[in-house]
Amino acid sequence: MNSFGRTFKISIFGESHNEVAGVVIDGCPPGLLIKQEDFITDLSRRKGGTRGTTGRQETDIPLLKSGIFKNHSTGSPILIIFQNKNINSESYEKIKDTPRPSHADMVAWQKYAGFNDYRGGGHFSGRLTVGIVAAGVIAKKILPSIKIESKIIETGENIEIAAKEGDSLGGIVECRTTGLPSGLGEPFFDSVESLLSHMVFSIPGIKGIEFGAGFACSKMKGSEYNDEILNLEGKTKTNNSGGINGGITNGNELVFRVAVRPAASIKKPLRTVNLKTGERVKISTEGRHDACIALRIPVILESVTSIVMADLKLTCKKYEYTE
Repeated sequence: MNSFGRTFKISIFGESHNEVAGVVIDGCPPGLLIKQEDFITDLSRRKGGTRGTTGRQETDIPLLKSGIFKNHSTGSPILIIFQNKNINSESYEKIKDTPRPSHADMVAWQKYAGFNDYRGGGHFSGRLTVGIVAAGVIAKKILPSIKIESKIIETGENIEIAAKEGDSLGGIVECRTTGLPSGLGEPFFDSVESLLSHMVFSIPGIKGIEFGAGFACSKMKGSEYNDEILNLEGKTKTNNSGGINGGITNGNELVFRVAVRPAASIKKPLRTVNLKTGERVKISTEGRHDACIALRIPVILESVTSIVMADLKLTCKKYEYTE
């Protein structure tokens, strides 16, 4: 439900407008140097406040409550809490009976019999990614020789124009990981693609993923797609497979891209239904929202990748070749 991982396991908690959000990390090896300032860079990248993002500004100071002693991990579960202080729930009280189109409001109301926290999307909010990013900071410490970088490679159009029109835009974000050894992952259900996709689709707003050449491979011939092997280390001439063969890392750069949907909360009026009367009504979402949530995705994508790779490193078996 709210947990991911086998050895390096994370559990997120909280709601957008409740007192706190955060993460519990179990399976972290002892002896990792972990200080509060280690989290500043990635948490700052996740924040809103810049062009095209929400005006909501939280301090996002990580409160390290357990599992860390004298600035080192102890091997017991790590609890990290973030306080929610910059909250304004008034606009959500006005629309609590009129679910936002394409948001989780309607399904949350149906699934939880109306007991869901509707303020700011509650537990479905992107606010919960603050715990994922915090877990990613620690996961990266398990992967000191691995470099993970994400960037936006495409957005729908001009973000400022969309924002002025009360609308939102989607985008495509690419993630590249170098320094991975070969042999991480398992065939079929625990393939690298399966685990990464599982974790990536836990990020609110992600609607598609492709590895290497991705969907373009459907228009290629095998002679064009196949990556010729250059040496015994598995280095390949091209990387259409995106660094994965048979669900296992092959030692080349791991490359994937995600499609990020336009934000559901927009000021432009759309039709929905009133949950009490069943009548169709128009709704305009006020408040502080992202015009393009893709702008805040890169660091989250890096975080989920590091979490998956840390779990694979601590879990996967790699056998030595013998004649």
